Amino acid sequence: MIKINTPLTEDVLKKLKAGDDVLLCGTIFTARDEAHKRLLELLRRNKRLPFDIKGAVIYYTGPTPTKPGQIIGSCGPTSSFRMDKYTPELLKRGLKVTIGKGRRSKEVVAALKKYKAVYFAATGGIGALISKCVKKSEIIAFADLGCEAVYKLDVKNFPLVVINDIYGNDLYQKIIDKSLQI
Repeated sequence: MIKINTPLTEDVLKKLKAGDDVLLCGTIFTARDEAHKRLLELLRRNKRLPFDIKGAVIYYTGPTPTKPGQIIGSCGPTSSFRMDKYTPELLKRGLKVTIGKGRRSKEVVAALKKYKAVYFAATGGIGALISKCVKKSEIIAFADLGCEAVYKLDVKNFPLVVINDIYGNDLYQKIIDKSLQI
């Protein structure tokens, strides 16, 4: 496993290849469909975002309610394709990493390569276990969206797999190609 820390630099991202197992530590932000819509609206109106997008990591999740004694509720990944219409613009503005589950569109894969960014997959179905990697959680924007608000999370040893690297490689496509050869 490769251990990496935020903020992520281009030098770190250059070393990652599709298929690498990663443990991520540091600050990440959550955002789903509605939050993405609002982030882009802020950008269109030349307003400031609730966090610095340059070098940032966005995790596609909507945490469940936090129970007493917990830092955050279950926070498994959501389907990434739903954010694909927003992602290229955020990458253009300096976003460096997205985390979710499932394949990305050809447009997003091309934008990842163009802007030297990476897409990680978090394992679906283990949201309760993933929540144990969260050491601090705070809503920083759009609280009215409930679980789709933007959270700032401090994570430690968050397990991920590189799906799309900065070179245009796609782990899912490699797996599909291999299965067709069998």
